[in-house]
This record gives sequence, structure tokens and C-alpha cells, in this order.
Amino acid sequence: MRNVVILGSGCAGNTAALYSARANLQPLVVSGHEPGGQLSLTTLVENFPGFPDGINGPDLVENIKQQAQHFGAEYMHGTVTGVDFSRRPFRLDADGTWLEARAVIIATGASARWLGLPSEQKLIGHGVSSCATCDGFFYRGKKIMVVGGGDSAMEEAIFLTRFGSEVTVIHRRDEFRASRIMLDRARANPKIKWLTSTVVEEILDGGTGVVTGVRLRHLKDGRSWEQAVDGFFLAIGHRPNTAAFKGQIDLDPDGYILTKGGARTSVEGVFHAGDVQDRVYRQAITAAGAGCMAAIEAERFLEAEAH
Repeated sequence: MRNVVILGSGCAGNTAALYSARANLQPLVVSGHEPGGQLSLTTLVENFPGFPDGINGPDLVENIKQQAQHFGAEYMHGTVTGVDFSRRPFRLDADGTWLEARAVIIATGASARWLGLPSEQKLIGHGVSSCATCDGFFYRGKKIMVVGGGDSAMEEAIFLTRFGSEVTVIHRRDEFRASRIMLDRARANPKIKWLTSTVVEEILDGGTGVVTGVRLRHLKDGRSWEQAVDGFFLAIGHRPNTAAFKGQIDLDPDGYILTKGGARTSVEGVFHAGDVQDRVYRQAITAAGAGCMAAIEAERFLEAEAH
């Protein structure tokens, strides 16, 4: 029986572990299917306070993990595939091992949707990114490409015009899902170019290990061509990692956890932290802040129960 079990080991989960451990709750962290979360896919993080020269994403999460372990947090490899939140103690199935917990913090994050090209996976952090706010700065004066047709694609494209010499939006259809206001704003920006009815067949690195271009195909006439590009941004959405909690806590239609204020979910004693609930900010610092909130709420919940 554990006081607190934390699901996920990104910025949110590790910060929750740090705070819970310092509160003497001996938390257990189940690292999840992407240990380190989205930051494990990032190279340099320049916007996390306290690091004037920046820090590598994997180093940042590892540092927070070690800090949590220093105060007694325990870590186990694995992913929680099923839960029973209908009664206390809560029960969690971690790859076939059943755990019991008095409180649970869900920090399983949201995974970026990718195109699924082998070249794309190889070049993540080397020209391929799913976060303009995180990586736009590295493409000052360079050619940037954004894939997507929704509001987030328009937002990313507009944001990236602050840095790139030109930004090309690629979309597989002629019509956009984006709201009229976002589309108009993007179309009014002289730095943004458009390629519709077009798909990305391959991301090219010319043997350099960093993105140098893409091979594109027009869906209507079948024409294929290569285009030089330095930064390649995916804006085709995120998928919250909440499959294990369906029917156990309230989720919105896209699968994000519905917050009940602070870090609370619809089940008393189960808390949320980070991108699993946050579809707006998705930053390392907001995830860390949310991890702190969840740990403090879990501590207060357990304290109130003890009296």
C-alpha cells in the first residue's frame, strides 16, 4: 500500500515526486511508456528559468528525478494499463503488477501526433519539432515548414514568422479546419506561403543528421518534388495518454482530463498534473508547476483523512 502513486516521469510527474517525497509521503513513480515525457525528445531547452545557457531536455528531467530520489521517491519502469478508482484504496495495474494507493497523481502527458515517417523519428530534435514555442528561436532567418490545417497550425505558423525568413504551411486538403479568424490572420501574414493538397513523403537530411529539406507530393496531379527547409514543425495535434482512465474519471471528448479546480479530478483523491489536462500551454515550466500543485493537494487530502 502506497501513500501516493504518481503516473508519468516527465516534468510534471518528477516535480510531483519531489514535493511528495519532501512531504515524507514516500511516493512511487511509474515511469510510463515515454520516460522523461516530451522533454526526452527535445535537445536544448532555453526557456526553463534558472539556466542562463539553456539545458538539454533529457538532462533537465533527469535532474528533477534525481532530486526527487534524494528525498526518497521510488521509481519503477512500466506503464499503468488499467485502474480501479471506484473504491479506496485505489488499484492500479502496472504491466500486470497490481499496486494499491491512498492517492494518485496522473501525469501521463500528451503525445504529439507524428506523420509516422522513419526519417521524422530519426530527426526529432534535429530540425523536426512538435513545439514552436520551444524551438522556434533556433530557426532565426531560416526556412521553416509547418504541417497541419487547424488552429494550432495557424498559431504555430504565425509565431514562427517572428524567426524564420519564410514559413510554408503544408496541408493535405484544400479546406482548413482552422477557425475563420485564425486562417484570415495567417493569410494576412506576408511571410506565410501555402501548399495545399500536398503531403510530405520524406524528410531529408542529406547525410548531415539535421533537416535540410523535404520530399513533397501533390495529391491531385501526383507530382513529386524536393524543397529545401531547415525547420520542420508538426502541428497535427496531441493525444492525451488517458486510455487507462476511460470510465474511471471525467475526460473531455478528446480524452483530456476535466479539471474540478486546482489539481482535482472528478474522483476525490485522484489528481492531475501537466499536459494530460493542459491543452493550452504545454511548457516544461507549467508542467512542473502543475506537478507541485498536485503534490500539495495530495498531501492535504491525505492529511485531512488522517484526522
